[in-house]
Amino acid sequence: MYVGTYTKGSSKGIYKVDFNTETGQLNNLQLAIPIDNPSFLTYSPDRKYLYSTNGSESGFISSYKIKDDGSLVLLTRVSSRGKGPCHISINKEGTTISVSNYAGGTIALYPINEDGSLAEASQVFNHNIKERESHAHSALFFNDELFVADLGRNAVYQYILKDDAYTLKSDAIVKTKGNPGPRHFKLTKDGKFIYLINEYGATITTIKRTKKGFKQIDEDSTLEPGFTEFNKCADIHISKDERFVYGSNRGENTIAVFERNTKNGKLNKIQSMFVHGSWPRNFTIDPTGKFLLVANLKTENIAVFSIDKNAGTLTYLHDFKTPEPICLLF
Repeated sequence: MYVGTYTKGSSKGIYKVDFNTETGQLNNLQLAIPIDNPSFLTYSPDRKYLYSTNGSESGFISSYKIKDDGSLVLLTRVSSRGKGPCHISINKEGTTISVSNYAGGTIALYPINEDGSLAEASQVFNHNIKERESHAHSALFFNDELFVADLGRNAVYQYILKDDAYTLKSDAIVKTKGNPGPRHFKLTKDGKFIYLINEYGATITTIKRTKKGFKQIDEDSTLEPGFTEFNKCADIHISKDERFVYGSNRGENTIAVFERNTKNGKLNKIQSMFVHGSWPRNFTIDPTGKFLLVANLKTENIAVFSIDKNAGTLTYLHDFKTPEPICLLF
């Protein structure tokens, strides 16, 4: 597993760590490559190359070749075309990278060369408008579509691929109320449902694809009743069998667990699990689907939980000290 980090304190770059898929134990933490603020990571589909966002003010993205021993070799480093790159994703063909720039309010698309290196951006979308500053927070490809969660403009946008270029559909896919702050989202495998976690609203919005477009069908709080302290949601994931949805709370310091109705898509909260640390950013489900791992930034540890296959609930197992963990990638 690779660990993306901030390098503001004890961290030196991207780390790699061994994971035991039988016991959930982590060990053998090593620096894969020294590099500045490699906060979010993604793989090429063939797992031969790795890509990261870098930097805060002057944003960059980097591409790396993965060596046989798991260490990384830097291939290219190009401008993210905006300040504060915070999320990176790749299409299923492995031909295009998308980068979301939080401070800059832009989304940039990059062609990937045959050797895994990155070309300069081929398209840049500026979401800033006179009425409201954009904070593009994440973007995901689905077939010939690109969806973007814009925290600043409180909207999710849909781009369509046509003639080798992406074009924005004019309106946000659903209307939002107040200032929920859409941050990260996941689509079901068939693309019929989108689950969106809201940083400020502490909610998960369920969106259904219809013949006419998209429709919000549900909204669920990620917090325990009565919790009134400061909280900012972060990440969201769907279980392998798509029966459960998980979201992270920074402040309450929990993973909220929801059971998902696989027919109508609606959620029902069944658990709040303490993350055994502070400020859970990204988290991930391991390839076997048996474990959930949480990157706790402020306590600099990765907490490991077992997943009950039938109930979807989490049980804490142990934690592992890791410098400034932000993103976990198996």
